[in-house]
Amino acid sequence: MTDDLDALKAALRAAPTPDPDAKAAALAMAMENFDRLQGSTDGSRLSQDRPERAGFLNGVRHMLKTLNTRPYLAATTSVLALCVGVFFVLPELQQVKLPVKQPEVSEKPVVDATVPKQTAADDLKADETDLGRADTTVASTDAPTPPAPPLPGDQAPLTETRSAAAEVPAGPAMDKLADSTTAQSLAAPKTLAEPVPVTPPMGTVATTAPETSAGLRGLAGAGNALSAPATAMVEGMVAPADPYVMQPEPNTETFNNAPVNPVHVTAEEPVSTFSVDVDTASYSVIRSSLNAGQLPPPEAVRIEEMVNYFPYNYPAPEAAGAPFTDTVTVMTTPWNPNTRLVHIALQGRMPAIKDRPPLNLVFLIDTSGSMEDANKLPLLKQSLSLMLSKLRPEDQIAIVAYAGSAGEVLPPTHASDRNAILNALNNLQSGGSTAGAEGLALAYQIAGEMKGDGKVSRVLLATDGDFNVGISDPEDLKTFVAKERDTGVYLSVLGFGRGNLDDTTMQTLAQNGNGTASYIDTLAEAQKVLVDQLTGALFPIADDVKIQVEWNPAQVAEYRLIGYETRALKREDFNNDKVDAGEIGAGLQVTALYEVTAPNSPALLNNALRYAAPTQTAGQSPELGFLRLRYKDPGQDTSKLIETPIVGTGNAGDDARFAAAVAGFGQLLQHSTYLGSWSYDQAIALASGARGPDEFGYRVEAVNLMRLAQSLTAQ
Repeated sequence: MTDDLDALKAALRAAPTPDPDAKAAALAMAMENFDRLQGSTDGSRLSQDRPERAGFLNGVRHMLKTLNTRPYLAATTSVLALCVGVFFVLPELQQVKLPVKQPEVSEKPVVDATVPKQTAADDLKADETDLGRADTTVASTDAPTPPAPPLPGDQAPLTETRSAAAEVPAGPAMDKLADSTTAQSLAAPKTLAEPVPVTPPMGTVATTAPETSAGLRGLAGAGNALSAPATAMVEGMVAPADPYVMQPEPNTETFNNAPVNPVHVTAEEPVSTFSVDVDTASYSVIRSSLNAGQLPPPEAVRIEEMVNYFPYNYPAPEAAGAPFTDTVTVMTTPWNPNTRLVHIALQGRMPAIKDRPPLNLVFLIDTSGSMEDANKLPLLKQSLSLMLSKLRPEDQIAIVAYAGSAGEVLPPTHASDRNAILNALNNLQSGGSTAGAEGLALAYQIAGEMKGDGKVSRVLLATDGDFNVGISDPEDLKTFVAKERDTGVYLSVLGFGRGNLDDTTMQTLAQNGNGTASYIDTLAEAQKVLVDQLTGALFPIADDVKIQVEWNPAQVAEYRLIGYETRALKREDFNNDKVDAGEIGAGLQVTALYEVTAPNSPALLNNALRYAAPTQTAGQSPELGFLRLRYKDPGQDTSKLIETPIVGTGNAGDDARFAAAVAGFGQLLQHSTYLGSWSYDQAIALASGARGPDEFGYRVEAVNLMRLAQSLTAQ
């Protein structure tokens, strides 16, 4: 290396003295070319107008702040080597005069981006200026955009090329210098020639890196070609969260509910009318949320479905009487000692197995792409397999699957051919969009073909409710299902999975299809719905069951119905047999709760009207109200009437008190304003003291859910 330096010194000493005029002409040409390349012929800017990051030190500081990957650090090292090399060679260069070849000046300047500088001092000054302007100067329009570094594990080769912004100046001395090791230390930093294609990870949005200038700007501001969020590093912006982390799917759940029933003044509205509801989906959804460590959204809470989830030991109807019996109990309201709770209980008759009619069942199974999760289609298959053991040989099953388009997977097959049914279930795979309306139409068609005298035909829809192809509007579905309902085919719905659960559509289908809606979150819930309560879930004993209570203003000044918001009916609907209502299955129970307030009670919430005549209480009937029930025998068009006075007597046993505890639990989840200071502690104590026999542990589970909700509320 010493010999090379000596040779360089000798060459420099032998160089002729540069002509000052030629030097000035070359410098003028270089400045003119530089201005033309910048696209501007304006004069030099004042120092106070320089960019905020102009200057050597600011440029280096910006470079170090933004270079944070291995290729960029390598480039930084090259730039540093350049500066160090110039620092050591500069003292020697200052002692000699560089020979300069006289340029041939033409009348028309020639644009040349590589015009040599005349002195080492000029070179150093120019280098400092370039470093300070590196983030704003475009050195070459052909310079490629540096790509983002590859992810760990990517094996794509990296191609390197020299930047056009750092070409070594031409000239005799530089030609000789290029062959020495000193020239290597003066070499320009290396940059990546072309972006390396890298497949973006799931959950990110692929994009193209923004165009950047060469040099330090290109290194610091190069966009990440893997994802859009990564480009936020440009120009000092704060980077967002790691774009390579899988983002959760958006929650698109919808729930069918209505505003909570208000307090009514009996003198103004003495009659309350609603349809019965034996659905249990809301309770299972609440349990699913709590077990996942989250409080359920208030709109997911339907109190009547929570109360009706549990089996009760209500008095059974007489064999020769109506298909169900009613029992009324009055007790002090747990959350307000100044009001009373009216507990209305209906118990359906349970026919003997040998007496139930044959069943024609069509499984309408959602196999769309949204059903691939373990708690959806796989759980659905297991759930439907459980019920096969409860079917009789004369029962028939058909299977229709829908995803993109609907098709018959299994023609009507007798339940005795268990292997054929199980094979058809196990071969189902998820994929495609959800052609729900087409599937419904085909399922109803097959069920209609299976109908026969004395048989019950029912479509059992198993889905997450994500109807995104075909009829998706709830009102259109309501019209479609109501039309098919008139043919005598029932429709029940089983919901699976969370995240995109469309409870609104499920409720619309079940309520208008003369069926029930259940939510299956565990195999144990499938056992309860499809095995233990199979007869009640699939075999109706009464259709279009309606409840109407007329309250006596002499005994009840105010009342409110707890729950049944989505089942409200107009007063005139009660006697109109054209108006659809809920069904009661074999052996099932229905529970309704009213909170009532006596006249002159301190619990009254409404003031007496100034201009209304006062209510006469002396000598009036001791009845609190009058209960009327209407129902139709299955397949009949004319309803029957049952009437029972509410006299305010009866023993509030474990069933009534436990139902009250569950109703209080639901109101706590809804953040009800009617509970006063009543809390989870009181709800847990009331439910624990009214568990009764609890054969399958459902009530113990409810107490544990109350405790869990209490803990989650306290967070």
